[in-house]
Amino acid sequence: MTSLVIAEHDNVSIKAATLNAVTAAVQCGGDVHVLVAGNQAQAAAAAAAQIAGVSKVLHADGEALAHSLAENVAAQVVGLAAGYSHIVFPATASGKNAAPRVAALLDVAQISDVTQVVSADTFERPIYAGNAIATVQSADSVKVLTVRATNFDAASATGANAAIESVPAVAASALSTFVGSEIAKNDRPELTAAKIVVSGGRALGSAEKFNEMLVPLADKLNAAIGASRAAVDAGYAANDLQVGQTGKIVAPQLYIAVGISGAIQHLAGMKDSKVIVAINKDPDAPIFSVADYGLVADLFDAIPELTKSL
Repeated sequence: MTSLVIAEHDNVSIKAATLNAVTAAVQCGGDVHVLVAGNQAQAAAAAAAQIAGVSKVLHADGEALAHSLAENVAAQVVGLAAGYSHIVFPATASGKNAAPRVAALLDVAQISDVTQVVSADTFERPIYAGNAIATVQSADSVKVLTVRATNFDAASATGANAAIESVPAVAASALSTFVGSEIAKNDRPELTAAKIVVSGGRALGSAEKFNEMLVPLADKLNAAIGASRAAVDAGYAANDLQVGQTGKIVAPQLYIAVGISGAIQHLAGMKDSKVIVAINKDPDAPIFSVADYGLVADLFDAIPELTKSL
């Protein structure tokens, strides 16, 4: 029994979610291999070989894999699938893009957003926006999983010395082509990996007030900034800051919800945070039902005072 983890990387370094996926794969039992599919990604393959728990790295290098297009990555994975009992993707935007294609091509059921590995064929995953947990048992010969990174400890990025094996890269698919990308640069911690997250909701009223209130507080705490779907839809914050079922799943040490009512889809993305602080002038806001500390106050008074006191 051997698991294949599909690494996320930038052709130079391995992204953090891969380390959590390796931990999940180790819990499935047997050996763990990692696929690094990219272009001139030797450095990423070398980094993957050092991850604790990894026994082999498969390195597929070719121009078709330069930008991790889902069609090409899926074809690469399917070509290597024989002999693997589990194929594990992080439940990120990239993982959720490629994994369904792999499952469909292999004619097996995908098990999405795994939060616990019960045994080699049994897994837990949230349903109904996290209000219930389903236990899923699979009889498929190969299990295609996406795993929620926040529910698995990150494997150590160093300490191993796995063998690196080069495998032929697939040809480019005619179904899609890479046109271009606009990379958002941010000096703050990555939202899904940050220890502290400050999130704002629609009550902030405008993009200007969103930044005016949250940026100084986040600066003081060295925190990532998040937003509710309502704030994103209103144009107060960028799409990649959205926390929730249709955004990013976070579980920081401290989550500060500012002017967020607490819709079910938002709670599904942050209720596993270790400590939740809610600031809202509505004492009946649902966010208070999951908050460890709640402050019923006008955020435009409370946030400047909190920021000043830090």
